[in-house]
Amino acid sequence: MARRTKTVLEENISEDDLFVLVSEPGLVQDSPSLGHHLLMEKRQVLHYLRLIEHEMPKLVAYRQPFIPPSSKETPIYVKEVHYQGEQHPALAKRSIVVAVDDLPLKDAAAVHKLKLLAGPRWTPNPPKDAGVMEDEAWGNGYIKISSDTHRNAEMNLKWVSDALDRLVVEANDSKDTFSDLPVDMRHVYAKVRKAKKGDHLRNRPLRPVSIADFPKEWLPTIQS
Repeated sequence: MARRTKTVLEENISEDDLFVLVSEPGLVQDSPSLGHHLLMEKRQVLHYLRLIEHEMPKLVAYRQPFIPPSSKETPIYVKEVHYQGEQHPALAKRSIVVAVDDLPLKDAAAVHKLKLLAGPRWTPNPPKDAGVMEDEAWGNGYIKISSDTHRNAEMNLKWVSDALDRLVVEANDSKDTFSDLPVDMRHVYAKVRKAKKGDHLRNRPLRPVSIADFPKEWLPTIQS
């Protein structure tokens, strides 16, 4: 049996007809799928460019000046964490931060009792992740309460809100003011020592170093 050296098409068609098939252009003139995809992207970009040019100027009529919220109007800062649609156990966690001066405390004894009852949840400075304005006065410090016990975020927020309410009620109870007990600052000192920024020296947490911290003999002599 002889070995086939030509294709079936070459055996059934003449050389002239084969030349015509190769040289003449095809009847279907179309772009490949990648070309259609690029054209679709161009159309989408042009669509949004037209919206920017013709529709965006109409939004000027709805423009309003931004006024930062005051702590008196919204005293409680609520913090939540999300991972751009990804599931994570921390999604249900809720935290609230509130200034002690913004709470309905009746007197200075209630403020002192609140600091004692809050324990490490009270700090003289606002937490860095609280969203508190930098120019806002610290006053009597801040309270931060967090919860991730419940699976539902709303339930965790309800729990921390109720815990804050119970804390205020107990602080305003004048049966025992605990006025003879000092405020526990050990958690503040521990956090400052862990940061290792020099504020832990000479028991000066949260106070920057100044000329008063240097010995007097180190200071230059001022000649009159």
